[in-house]
Amino acid sequence: MPRQARLDAPGVLHHVMVRGLERRPIFRDDADRRDFCARVGGLVEATALTVYAWALLPNHAHLLLRTGQRPLARCMRALLTGYAGAFNRRHQRVGHLFQNRYKSIVVDAESYLLELVRYLHLNPLRAKVVPTLRALDRDPWTGHSALLGYRPCPWQATGAVLQAFGPTPARARKAYRAFVAEGIPLGRRPELQGGGLVRSLGGWRAVAGLRRGREAYLGDERILGSSAFVEEVRGTLQAADPVPGRRRPLADLVAGVCAATGCHPTALQQGSRRATAARAREGLAYLALEVSGYTGSAVADLLGVRPSAVYRAAQRGRASRGRWDRLLTGGETEKNTRKQRPYAVDTV
Repeated sequence: MPRQARLDAPGVLHHVMVRGLERRPIFRDDADRRDFCARVGGLVEATALTVYAWALLPNHAHLLLRTGQRPLARCMRALLTGYAGAFNRRHQRVGHLFQNRYKSIVVDAESYLLELVRYLHLNPLRAKVVPTLRALDRDPWTGHSALLGYRPCPWQATGAVLQAFGPTPARARKAYRAFVAEGIPLGRRPELQGGGLVRSLGGWRAVAGLRRGREAYLGDERILGSSAFVEEVRGTLQAADPVPGRRRPLADLVAGVCAATGCHPTALQQGSRRATAARAREGLAYLALEVSGYTGSAVADLLGVRPSAVYRAAQRGRASRGRWDRLLTGGETEKNTRKQRPYAVDTV
């Protein structure tokens, strides 16, 4: 089956999972774990992410995070590509480290934030990486110990979680610890792995029997939430109209930025360093990635460059976004675009 596009938008809560290729370790020692955590912390400091819970296991990792203005795909690309390169250099290996794409599930924060904080932090105990809850309390490689105050984690949003458990840090930590202990007998919980309305429809067997369309979407593994939340996401996606065939064609965007800058289209693909060509590439990258929803790979193939160069160009283009937004039909601005498209899709 073709892989589904990811769902994302500024301020959306995600449960993200990454796994090692062929279930091999992605963390061999504490140096690897410190490097991974430092990279996550760097993204938090750049205001790209807010992290509520996390757990590092030998061959996989979990993150419960909320995106900022930077798309999740870009954050994860920076995190995983940078980490994999450092891991390979440190351990003198070559080749892929991670299995396929990372998995991300859009989460209804009101219903599932605390449940997922508990579920993620109990992963090492379920996997028998740590023997007891007491050992988990001081495990440095989950956000659980930071919530309890045993091991500080400056980039973790501990306050946002603890405020749900009590008015003071001491009372909140005691209530949180009891909440986690109550989750141990629950074991693995398939209902926290996405699936939209699966719980209210009677499980995957019932979903499989439904016709394609509205009901099929509500059984989507990319979403975890109540029926109202799933319906809201679906309605917003429809309003955003993310169907690739209805987007502004890349050829039209190229023609528009070239007309605005006086750059010949062929100069974009020949790597010209003239100021007009550079401005045109910045405008094209910004309009294609951040307004029209194209992937970095698609624009990179068009321009004959690496995707990383496209993302850098889009950042520079954002500085002049008012100019580039005026190129869109009907005078549509980035502000209006964001209002109409609060959920985006990414297929990288």
